[in-house]
Parts: sequence; C-alpha cells; structure tokens
Amino acid sequence: MRSKRDDLIDTALRLFYTQGFNATGIDKILAESGVAKMTMYKHFKSKDDLIVAALERRDEQFRDWLTGEMEKASSEPRAKLLAMYDALEIWFTGRAFKGLGFAGCAFINASGEFSKLDHPAHRIAADHKKKILDYLVELCSAAGAADPVGLAEQLALLKEGAIVTAQVRGLSDAAQIAKSIATGLLDAAIPA
Repeated sequence: MRSKRDDLIDTALRLFYTQGFNATGIDKILAESGVAKMTMYKHFKSKDDLIVAALERRDEQFRDWLTGEMEKASSEPRAKLLAMYDALEIWFTGRAFKGLGFAGCAFINASGEFSKLDHPAHRIAADHKKKILDYLVELCSAAGAADPVGLAEQLALLKEGAIVTAQVRGLSDAAQIAKSIATGLLDAAIPA
C-alpha cells in the first residue's frame, strides 16, 4: 500500500517537473495529492525538503530507466553507449514516463531555478549528472577507450545538449543527431 509520503513525493515531482519548482505551491500539491497540510509537515519541514525528496525520487527513477534501456539493448559496451541516445528519443517523444511526458530534464530545470551551487536542489542535480557520467566512464573503459573519462565527458555533453535542444526547440530528432556524433566519437576513440 502506498504511503501518504509517497503520494506527496510523486505528486510534487509531477507538478515540479511540468510546472516548475518555484511556480508550484504547496497548496496545489496538497490538493492534487489529497494529503492534509499537517501530514505533509509531519514528513517534510519545508517545501525545500519536499523538493529534495522529489529530486531524489526522480534521480532513482531516471537512472534506473536509462541504464535499464541501455543494458537491455546489448551486452556490448559500445552498443550500450549508443543505446543511450535511442532511450533519449523515447523520452523526448513522451513514451518513457507514464503521465509525465517530456518537459526537459528535471535536474537541468532545478539547477536553473536554484542556481546557487550550494542549494540542496542544485547539489542533487549535479550529483545526478555525476552518477550518469560515472556509468558512462565504466562503459567507455569496458569498450576499450584509451581515455574513458574524456570520452564519457564528450558523450555526456552530447546527451545534455540533446536534452536541451529537444526541450527548447522541440526537436525530438536531437537524440538521433547526437547519436550520429557519438558514433564518430566512439569510432575515433576506441581502437578496432
């Protein structure tokens, strides 16, 4: 059975993601979740605490989904790396997360709204991106890249650029354009 805390986090995540962190008020979250204000404050001292919990939930959901898509694509590290861009295309076209659609990256959005590097939401966003980068470094290393960190940074930068391009310009092809560039990077970085 779902807890009231889970209901709050899931509702907050959906609203923060689709409407913005600062634009979404506590009253709207409470109304849509059906949770009483007293119950909310039993679980979260402030809206910032709820934002942190929502971002932590999104981090887990998104990384599990992305790595799952990459892992099921192939057992080969190089193919897994390229599958990341296929997964992004699924996300950009609104087919990845039931009921959320695509409203950009929650972590890019959070870091934009909370630009101070020491803000908890900004720190979670940076940590999320670092965890994905670490996974890419592992795959680049397993694929035989001479400089797995450098290659992973390039692939991650392409990923981030595709996300922003898909969000800002509505270009769902951004993932496949990035995949084409990534293919060239992999060809150059990994000896045959």
